[in-house]
Order: sequence, then C-alpha cells, then structure tokens
Amino acid sequence: MSKIGNGCAWGCLISVLVLFGLGFLLTLAGMMHAKGALNLAEKWGHRTSIESLGVDEYPDLTEVWSCGAGDVKVVRIPVRGMIMLESDSWEMGNSDSVLASIRRATADSEVKGIILDIDSGGGGITASDILYHELLRFKEAQDGRVIVSIFGDMAASGAYYLAMASDVILAHPTTVTGSIGVIIQAYNFKELAAKIGIKDVTVKSGDNKDLFNPFEDVKPEQRALFQKLIDSMYDRFVTLVATGRKMDKEAVRRLADGRIFSADEAFENNLIDGIGYWEDAQQTAAELLGCDDVYVIRYEEQMSLLDILRSRRGFGMNLLLNSLGAAAEPRVMYKMR
Repeated sequence: MSKIGNGCAWGCLISVLVLFGLGFLLTLAGMMHAKGALNLAEKWGHRTSIESLGVDEYPDLTEVWSCGAGDVKVVRIPVRGMIMLESDSWEMGNSDSVLASIRRATADSEVKGIILDIDSGGGGITASDILYHELLRFKEAQDGRVIVSIFGDMAASGAYYLAMASDVILAHPTTVTGSIGVIIQAYNFKELAAKIGIKDVTVKSGDNKDLFNPFEDVKPEQRALFQKLIDSMYDRFVTLVATGRKMDKEAVRRLADGRIFSADEAFENNLIDGIGYWEDAQQTAAELLGCDDVYVIRYEEQMSLLDILRSRRGFGMNLLLNSLGAAAEPRVMYKMR
C-alpha cells in the first residue's frame, strides 16, 4: 500500500474514533441530564400541567441543586452585566436567561421563592421594567411567594429598579448601589466629519425626525423634547422606589440625583434592609417562608455549539460594526454613566 493510502487509512480511522468519542460524550451528557431531572422529579414532582404551556412560558431549562437541604424549593437567579433583552452583543449580560428563569419559576407551583443574586450597573429602561414586571407576576401567581435580593459588587440604576420587587434587599459590605436616575447619550461627529470631508445627507419628513443626528448640533427645542421624556421616566423610577421601599416620594427624590452609595450609606437611607452575605440571603428567604432551611436550585440552559453561534450574531467584524452602531444610536437608559 502506498504512503498516500496509509495516510488516508489513518485519517479515516482517526475520524471514526473522534466521531465515536463525541457520540459517547453526548450520550453520557444526556444520561446525566436525565438522571438529574429524575432526581428532582422524585423530590418535587410537577403539579403544573406543562403540556398546556408554551416554550416562552415554561422554558426548557435544567434544574441543578445549588445549596440548602430544606423542604421548601427556592430558585437562585443570577443577574449579571448590562440589562438588555434579545441582544446580539457578546458584551451584554444574561438578561434573557434571567427572564427565562423567572418565567420557569412562575410556572412551577413548587417554587416558593426567588433569590436574586445581582451584580449589574443597570441597562435598558424597558428591559429593566420587563424583569421587574415578571418578578411581580411570580408573586401574584401564588400566595405566599417571596423574593430576596442580595447585591454583589454593584446593583445600580436598572439593577436597583428590578430589585424593587423584593421583599427584602441585602447588600455585601463592599456593594455600590443607587444611581437612581435616567440617562441618554449620543456622540456628535460634526467637527470630525468636517475635517475629513464627510457630509451628511438626510431626507426627513419633519424637523425632529433626525433627533440626535451625529452630524448636526442638537437644537434647544430638541433637547427640551428629550428632557421631557427623561423627566417622565425619572418620575416612574422615583415612584417605583417610593412604593417598593415604603418611603415618601420626595424623600426618594432627594436621594435620586444619580449618586451612588456604599452599603452603609444605602442602609442608613433605607435603600436596603441589611448588610450580609449569601448565607444571610438564604436564611432570610427561609425565615420569610416560615422554615428552618430552603432547598435552593438554579437553572442551566442546554446549548450546543451551534446554538451559541446562532444566538450570538455579533461576531468578528460584525461585532465591531454593531458596537459602533450602538454607540451612534442614542438610548434612554437606567444605567450608570
């Protein structure tokens, strides 16, 4: 047999072995997934008729035991990074996973509580409000349910906004929180464009159709339009904090100038209920539910490499272009600067 023939034979053999190995690993992973689901089903069962729910109402997530050994089921939901929904950017946080987790917990009648593990500087106003709304729906779906929030390095602006659905808020001693307010930013390239010979060509139906055009100065009347919008969103934020923290609205407004607070300052100003660590949040949830300990789970998404690539379209040069486009597109945000 020639050297070429030997090379082909060895190549085919290696390919078969690789495929066999991948098949074995996938089979093993499926068996472990099934075993974990069976163990949870034996412990809890599912009284909810999931056959009647769509995939958005009852997302396909795997339950994993996180900690605790009580008889009351609680879900730990991490909130990380920028709060934006259905984003293609690698830089965004896990807001889509948070939304799916809340909806999964809402549909599971065995879940009695949520512990929000928050480390975020906020994000989009609508994304923050949707997560807040879904958290309220979780409690409304069944009497006696509770939500506890524990803040990590940061829980600011939109992240603080969604925590207003909590029954108790705790912060680590080193947490930075607050930044209650609204912001909109945009870049202006007018002077740079003039230097390098770029001209803006815009055809529009009205004077305000190209608000925040990066090649034109912002007119005073246009700035006033944005300020009116910002003021409206700001008032909603202040009202929500006043309701969630049971504070006078004007007292909240005095704190809501965008400033950030240390954990001690936040506690002194009634923006949080206490300072502690994860075990304190777990114990708080147990106390609110009237038990000695809780059985804490978290959800994991089962994603293949193809799913990851398909769900993250902003890659390579597209990522750069998307980032530049996002910078040029102004957004009203509940986030820190």
